[in-house]
Amino acid sequence: MRTEEKLAIKDSDDIALAERMQEAYKRIMGELHKLIVGQDEVIEQVLLSLFVGGNSLIVGVPGLAKTLLIHSIAQVLDLKFSRIQFTPDLMPSDITGTDLIQEDAETGQRKMVFAPGPVFANIVLADEINRTPPKTQAALLEAMQEHRVTVQGRTYELGEPFHVFATQNPIELEGTYPLPEAQLDRFMFKINMDHLPMDEELEVVRSTTAVQEYQFENVVTGEDILAYQQLVRKVPVSEAVLRFTLDLVRTTRPNGDGSPEFIARWVSYGASVRAAQYLVLGAKARALVRGRYHVNFDDIRALAGPVLRHRILTNFHAESEQVSSDQLIDQLLEAVPTPSSGL
Repeated sequence: MRTEEKLAIKDSDDIALAERMQEAYKRIMGELHKLIVGQDEVIEQVLLSLFVGGNSLIVGVPGLAKTLLIHSIAQVLDLKFSRIQFTPDLMPSDITGTDLIQEDAETGQRKMVFAPGPVFANIVLADEINRTPPKTQAALLEAMQEHRVTVQGRTYELGEPFHVFATQNPIELEGTYPLPEAQLDRFMFKINMDHLPMDEELEVVRSTTAVQEYQFENVVTGEDILAYQQLVRKVPVSEAVLRFTLDLVRTTRPNGDGSPEFIARWVSYGASVRAAQYLVLGAKARALVRGRYHVNFDDIRALAGPVLRHRILTNFHAESEQVSSDQLIDQLLEAVPTPSSGL
């Protein structure tokens, strides 16, 4: 039996869950727009990351409501939220927690007691992750990958669901510790957050300088999110869509077979297989929230930017000619033909 025949949303319970997921997505968007103006694409990518079970990096200049967005999502989903402000003097134990000596009130004996750090939450906002040294960055990235932390030889499991959203400021790079490519690869999406159009920015100024009265309704629970994550993996993907996804990823590699000239000229290293995995998973979630039970080529193309932009390492030729990874991805989507068959 072929893989796509094994994976299908045909059971009545799965269909009912898919319908609840579609409705939840719409309601979450509605709740967030009580406070957040515009940014629909950014919000969608954050929610897809949640529905897949991934972590994402959000990049934008100060004042674009990155922190407000993530905190608001945690409130709408009724999940425990924690914000960590990364600074050069932040230590790994400031994130994971540490053992403290405490005295038992009844026996008078002293013993070591673990005090959990801010990483013990459902949604963790790692604010300006590039402002802390690599050792502290690694402590968070280990928690992202393993969903547990180890302190003094003891392992502590993190509660589920567990998601990390890290932010970076693209304009203040002095005194920062950029994430290595191997660590960037662990983020599902790199979400670019830009200034709003004039009319939407006007609405932000109007609403934030008046009395704000809003109250979020809890749309879904953590258990719902975990159920959606399992449902996403049941969405079938045709062989044609899988091959198209892999063609996109493999074409980013300058030493790959048939890579176009612009890739060889401007790219030092291309995307890993993890990019193809996240493209497929993100596309499955995107299909579901749009009411479809299969992935099509448009789902893959729509997520190529956030999945690939931090996985393509440009060289000095690209920098000197001011060619960005997003421009490369646009050319890549034109260079890799969409198959005429498939979904």
